[in-house]
Amino acid sequence: MRRTETATGEYVGRLHEGMARAVAVKGYGATTIADIVREAGVSRRTFYEYFDTKAECLISLYEAASRKALGVLRDAIDPVRDWDAQLERALSAYLGAMSANPVLMRTLFIEILGLGPEGLAARRRVYQQIADFILVVANSPSEDHRRSLSAQMATAVVGGINELVLTYIERNQLEALHELVGPASELVRAATWIPARGA
Repeated sequence: MRRTETATGEYVGRLHEGMARAVAVKGYGATTIADIVREAGVSRRTFYEYFDTKAECLISLYEAASRKALGVLRDAIDPVRDWDAQLERALSAYLGAMSANPVLMRTLFIEILGLGPEGLAARRRVYQQIADFILVVANSPSEDHRRSLSAQMATAVVGGINELVLTYIERNQLEALHELVGPASELVRAATWIPARGA
């Protein structure tokens, strides 16, 4: 790896966009570096200043997009609101951000798996970051009847929500992702809620 971890400038962003567009048209397997640089409007030399391989570029795109999605989740959390309101607000923002870029979502959710172990490792790193965030939020002090969420259950929640999203991607229904706010909220509540006595 060359400068991917520290380079955050214009060219990396353009290469990410070029990768997303090229893969959306041809699929990852058929996409070449020539396709990526053409879509990005940069030279092949520029590509190799930042990435050694197209797989490295796709993983970089995946991790950058995932950081943005996590940022959307963080920004949507409002500790002043009650738990249910926070939960639905955060999930609505998260799913809304995904539906706003269907080309990118298809690339990330489906094509990343074509990288084999390297792609799976990247997905696990991203899932772990989101699960860690959920742990912090779900286990914050509260007056309601929430149980502590374990690390394994946080991972299961992230996996479950992303499988729901994948189903909509496969059906070409990304514009309807808002429909998942209810089921996703129910999943989180099921993992964290303790009914009040007598309920």
